[in-house]
Amino acid sequence: MSGRAQLMWDPAVAGYDFGPGHPMDPVRLDLTRRLVGAFGLERDIEVVAAKRAGDSTLRLVHREDYVAAVRAASADPEAADQAYGLGTTDDPAFAGMHEVSALIAGQSVGAAEAVWRGDALHAVNFAGGLHHAMPGAASGFCVYNDAALAIARLLELGVERVAYVDVDVHHGDGVQAAFWEDPRVLTVSLHEHPRTLFPQTGWPEETGGDGAAEGTAVNVALPAGTGDAGWVRAFHAVVPELLAEFRPQVLVTQHGADTHFEDPLAHLAVSLDAQRAVQAACHELAHEYADGKWIALGGGGYAVVDVVPRSWTHLVAIAAGREIAPETVIPDGWRQEVFARTRQLAPARMTDGRWPVEFREWGDGYDPADRLDQAILATRKAAFPLRGLLP
Repeated sequence: MSGRAQLMWDPAVAGYDFGPGHPMDPVRLDLTRRLVGAFGLERDIEVVAAKRAGDSTLRLVHREDYVAAVRAASADPEAADQAYGLGTTDDPAFAGMHEVSALIAGQSVGAAEAVWRGDALHAVNFAGGLHHAMPGAASGFCVYNDAALAIARLLELGVERVAYVDVDVHHGDGVQAAFWEDPRVLTVSLHEHPRTLFPQTGWPEETGGDGAAEGTAVNVALPAGTGDAGWVRAFHAVVPELLAEFRPQVLVTQHGADTHFEDPLAHLAVSLDAQRAVQAACHELAHEYADGKWIALGGGGYAVVDVVPRSWTHLVAIAAGREIAPETVIPDGWRQEVFARTRQLAPARMTDGRWPVEFREWGDGYDPADRLDQAILATRKAAFPLRGLLP
C-alpha cells in the first residue's frame, strides 16, 4: 500500500537537549535512527534533511514576542523569561535552543510540503510531535509546536481539510488550541485521563470553538491502567468514523511512545505491539480516507532504550512499506552499541510478546459498567452528534 516515503532527519536534531537528568534524553533519537539503519530501511525510504523553520513560518502558529523570547533564551539561557514557559523545570533554557527547535519544526514543515506537493506519499519525523507548545509559551518539554506548524503550512498551501490524530499518553493540547476556531482542522486525541496526568486538559466536553468549528476537537480520556485491548478498542471506536465523515485531504498523526507500560511518566499499560498495531491502522486510514497522504510524527516517550527506538523504527518501516515482523531479532550490532552508549541491556526482539493484539470492536456492544467503555461513550456522546454521527 505504501508509495514513495521520506524520513526527515538531520543529526543536529539530537541537540534538543534539556540537560542531564531531564526525561527528554536525546539519545532516544540517535538510537532510533541507528536502529532504522541497522534494519537497512534506507533502501525503502528517502532520508531528507529539511531546512530550519524561519520566523515567518514559526509565526504561522507562534506569537512574534514568544519567538523573540526563545531567541533571547537561546543566546543567554540564564536570562530566560519564565513568563514564556522558558527556564522552567520542564523546559530549561539551553544554548542554541531556538536553532534546534526551529530545525525540528522545519523537518515537520518539510514533511508537510513534500506530501502535499507529491514528492512523497508518506513522511516521518520521529524527532517531532512536540504537541504541548502553545502560541505564546513553551510547555511540557516542547518549545515550538512542529505538529501545529506542519498543519498550518498545509493550510497555507491550500489544503482545505486536515485531520490530526494524537495517540501520545498526554493530551495534544497545543495542537488543539492552535486550531480551536478553525473548521478546516479536525483534532482527535486519545490520552490518559486529565484527572491523573499533565496537562489536565482533554476532557470529552472539549469539542472546539463556536459556530463552524464546533465538533472539530475530539478527546478520549482513558482511565489509568488501560492496556492493549482497551487502547486499541478506543482507537477503533472513535477514529475511523470521524475520518470517514471528515474526509481529510491529509492525515497527520502523532505517535508518542509514552503510552507504554514501562514509561516512567504516565500510567497506561500499552505494549510495543499495540503501538505497532495503531501505527499500521493510521497508515491504512490514510490510504482509505486521505489518498495515502500521511505525515507521521514522534512525540513523548521516556523509556529511551527499551521502548522508543523500537516503536519509532516500526513506524518508519510501516511508512516505508517494509513492515518489520514483531518476532524479528534485533541486530546484535545495535544492541552492543546501546550497551556501550548507555550501559543498559537492549531488547532482543521487535516485540513485547503480545502480538497479535486482540480487541473487541465497538460495534459488537459495550459494557456500561466498564470504565473504558464509559470513556469511549462519553467522547461519542459529546462529539459525534456535532458531526452528524450517532453516539
